[in-house]
Amino acid sequence: MRLIRHINDMPFDAVVSGSVVTIGAYDGLHLGHISLLERVKAASESLGLPSVVMSFEPMPKEFFAETSPPARLMRFREKFDALASHGIDLFYCPQFDEEMRSIAVDAFIRRILIHGLCARHIVVGDDFQFARRREGSLRHLQQVSGPLGFSVEKMPSIVVDGIRASSTAIRESLWSGDLQRATALLGRPYRMSGKIVLGDKVGRKLGYPTANVDLRRRQSPVMGIFAVRVHGLEGGPRDAVASVGTRPTFGGTKPLLEVHVFDFDEDIYGQYIHVDFVARLRGEVKYDEVEELVAQMHRDADNARSILATDAA
Repeated sequence: MRLIRHINDMPFDAVVSGSVVTIGAYDGLHLGHISLLERVKAASESLGLPSVVMSFEPMPKEFFAETSPPARLMRFREKFDALASHGIDLFYCPQFDEEMRSIAVDAFIRRILIHGLCARHIVVGDDFQFARRREGSLRHLQQVSGPLGFSVEKMPSIVVDGIRASSTAIRESLWSGDLQRATALLGRPYRMSGKIVLGDKVGRKLGYPTANVDLRRRQSPVMGIFAVRVHGLEGGPRDAVASVGTRPTFGGTKPLLEVHVFDFDEDIYGQYIHVDFVARLRGEVKYDEVEELVAQMHRDADNARSILATDAA
């Protein structure tokens, strides 16, 4: 999959005959997104045209809520890897700035979709909106599709147990600790990925050495103590207990992801791992005495081992 950050860098030879396009934030890549991508790939293969996902960086909601943006479900690399795994040919991800914010509906369609991406077929969700003040809609695309030479396909929402699969619903589920519902909406456990970085080794001093993962997020969608499963280490998936929080007992302020992998003691600094969240054990607590924290860590580890053993059965 090729990443294109500016419309002028779009490889004309790749899209000259046309393309199949979908547009959206694609944060989290839930069941609704996956349904869209599968349809895009099917249309791409049927028409013999490249598949294109258009998204934005930063996401529009982050741009408009600069001081308190919604928690990002996926960092950029995770989104790129996920889209590539679904066989997308081109990932067009321009910067969302004042110019992009103010682009009118007609200019968006003609300048980006027609002249830039050579769109022949566009697949969008039933709630799709675009351009300045979100004035563009599915109806606008349908109205101009004939004269401009492209077709439009609307994909219905995916509903799971009465809840529409959406990034917002997943954020709410994760924040409330309902990982079961988040997993159902995603079609898989919620995952955070990142490189293991050097920490201050507080966990090792307490008898629980941790792999510290750089979140690369301004806000985390999950906070607390969790039973998790780690992928990317030698020997296959490994059970672990993880903390996402600021470590208030030690006066911390920046959210960290710290993972204690059970029955594992190897130097893994610099490795890129994937952490799947299986169950939330509890919220983060500030302890007056370190001994109280260590006693609770023992209970957390035992609880996580029990949950993960049941989950694997």
